[in-house]
Amino acid sequence: MTSTTVPVIFDLDGTLVDPAGGITEGIASALRGLGLPVPGQDLLDAMIGPKLSDSLLNVAKVPADRLEEVVRRYREHYVARGIAQSRLYPGIREILESFAAAGVPVAVATQKPQRLARKVLAHHGIDGFFHGIHGSADDEAAVEGVPLGKTQIIAAALRDLDTQHAIMVGDRAQDVAGAIANGLDCIGVVWGFALDGELEDAGSIAVVSTGEEPGGCHRAAAGRPRRCHERGGQQWKCLMRSAGPPAT
Repeated sequence: MTSTTVPVIFDLDGTLVDPAGGITEGIASALRGLGLPVPGQDLLDAMIGPKLSDSLLNVAKVPADRLEEVVRRYREHYVARGIAQSRLYPGIREILESFAAAGVPVAVATQKPQRLARKVLAHHGIDGFFHGIHGSADDEAAVEGVPLGKTQIIAAALRDLDTQHAIMVGDRAQDVAGAIANGLDCIGVVWGFALDGELEDAGSIAVVSTGEEPGGCHRAAAGRPRRCHERGGQQWKCLMRSAGPPAT
């Protein structure tokens, strides 16, 4: 395996797809419809990425006995309207096409329910690029007996790719943590929903930004991630060139 064929595992929301309000509006609508407090926009944005039931309980402070109904209403709103609101981030289709042409296997590891993740990717016409699409259990209200956290979802993607080495790409700390738990490096993307410094503090090896400064992929001082300021697909290319498998 060479550095040009190292498999890549992508997160979904905030990495490949911009929910464009579809998730947060759905959460707010569900809470409002049940007469529950609606968090401010910053907190709603922070709920994108982690497991939905955890965010509803810990961020929105939904009572446990109301969780199932909130999730049901949210899901109805998201399927009816939210998926259609979402859009691919600029350059994503092109980089997937580039990876396919180069023979780079790719997969998805998301905490969105697996069945729904497939619907979102199919809606945007990119599901066919992925060797595997892995997500959480379809019952988003489940808080016990559901082992599929980010670490386990990434592990499932690795098994599907039939490899022990890959590069994770994601926009939240749990993407980085899940990658590290599986012995993988993670490249962070800042166009998603991470707070300032979140990806660096979590241990990402590099951060892809949307900056327009000239330059390339810069290695930082020891222990700090590097930032790439190329535009569009060039960001991914310069990072992937330096993200090959460990020396043997």
